[in-house]
Amino acid sequence: MHNPRILTEDPSLQPVADVVTELLHPHPPLSADLRLTLGQVTLQPDALGVAVSGADECYRITSTPGAITCQARTPQGVFRAALQAALYGTPGHPGVIESGPRYAWRGLSLDTARTFWSVPEVKRIIDLAALHRLNVLHLHLTDNEGWRIEIPGLPHLTAGHAHYKIEEYADLQRHAAARHVVIVPEIDLPGHAAAALAADPALPNACDPHGWDGLPFAALDPRDEATRAFITRVLTEVCHLTDGPYVHFGGDEAFGMDEELFRQAVRLAREVIRAAGKKPLGWQESARAGLEPGDVAQWWVDPSMMDLPASTEGNPALAAAGLTDELLGKIREHFAPSAGDLDRIIQAGGRVLLSPQSHLYLDRPYERQIIPAEQEHAGRLGHIYRPRTVRHAADWSPSAYGLPQENVAGVEAAVWSESLRSFDDLTVMLLPRLAAIAEIAWYGRPPAWPQARAQLAASGRLWEQRGLTFLRSTEVAWI
Repeated sequence: MHNPRILTEDPSLQPVADVVTELLHPHPPLSADLRLTLGQVTLQPDALGVAVSGADECYRITSTPGAITCQARTPQGVFRAALQAALYGTPGHPGVIESGPRYAWRGLSLDTARTFWSVPEVKRIIDLAALHRLNVLHLHLTDNEGWRIEIPGLPHLTAGHAHYKIEEYADLQRHAAARHVVIVPEIDLPGHAAAALAADPALPNACDPHGWDGLPFAALDPRDEATRAFITRVLTEVCHLTDGPYVHFGGDEAFGMDEELFRQAVRLAREVIRAAGKKPLGWQESARAGLEPGDVAQWWVDPSMMDLPASTEGNPALAAAGLTDELLGKIREHFAPSAGDLDRIIQAGGRVLLSPQSHLYLDRPYERQIIPAEQEHAGRLGHIYRPRTVRHAADWSPSAYGLPQENVAGVEAAVWSESLRSFDDLTVMLLPRLAAIAEIAWYGRPPAWPQARAQLAASGRLWEQRGLTFLRSTEVAWI
């Protein structure tokens, strides 16, 4: 009896065959031989945005009675085709599928600072990203709650705390690269710096330590010579440790910081990253310090997305989080300039990485009505955003903002870890929404809900085989 195999006569594709074999291990055997080959395929429309990997991902899958052939112009395209053919099937015998991505940057931002995810756990997320044709994993490595990456010569930053050692970070990058995923590290500054200031008390705080209503704020002060040296050293070392072309410097939510100091810190971060041979990437607020044409800014919020009520009255979740009416007013005031950030990016000739929290922040709670009784605990997960359904994320359209095509960098979902305590918590918040967003990022538009629902149902079976816990939303007829 013939046992279907993954075959290639091209030595350059053997690494692809090996990784696909590894990724398929938990799943049922192939129904036919999978043949991998390089060659010409139909050119798809050029992918919009920043080609973070620089590779052509277009492919052709051809089904015949004896085998399934996966062909592309690059190993990356062959990899995408092989996983699609093996996991999601083909149109029958004979049949041809030709495809290519609409957005070149298709990512997931993972918060490792507030809850630390181990190397094996991050590798499982990389595998999940690859299975859904994502090609970027953005690691949020520092925040007020922790500093999660070793910096050569600065052991005090991570002393006593879980973190990625230099060799572990290199291992994660190798694992990702084999799956055609690029890692983008983030060192969040000048705000979100409490962990750095706690580790090095000699560095001054650029913020009023009393903050708003006594809430402490922490930011690195670019006027201070030692702080400038610290920023320069840390970002330079991270650039040297990173294989991919981009390093993220944060630039968001610098609460309580003088605007001119904020601009100085952002400009310094960009200068250091460029000098180290990488491309700087910041959250949208960084555009207020100016951009060079082609710079990428990650857009996540505007005042309408804040969705803040006029008062905490009748909003127990807000009151439980320590918010007062006065604080709500100050938050609204702080985020008011976000209304102009998209225009700032476009007018400067920058690129917008689309991460709107309204749809792509996957720590948004699920609506209670879609949570099955056996997963009641899922209702306790997530930030204090308005709860939404899975369909809300699956209906999102990247074209909704009317951006010029030349100003789009790509699409990136994000998950923040304040409420997450276990890997199961993490995957419940990611799935099924991440799969829906990945499809939108690949095709450039949301499918009709019946089609999206059927695709999610099929994916649920694959997640089960991989031992991944997901929300069995009542919106989907799970197989």
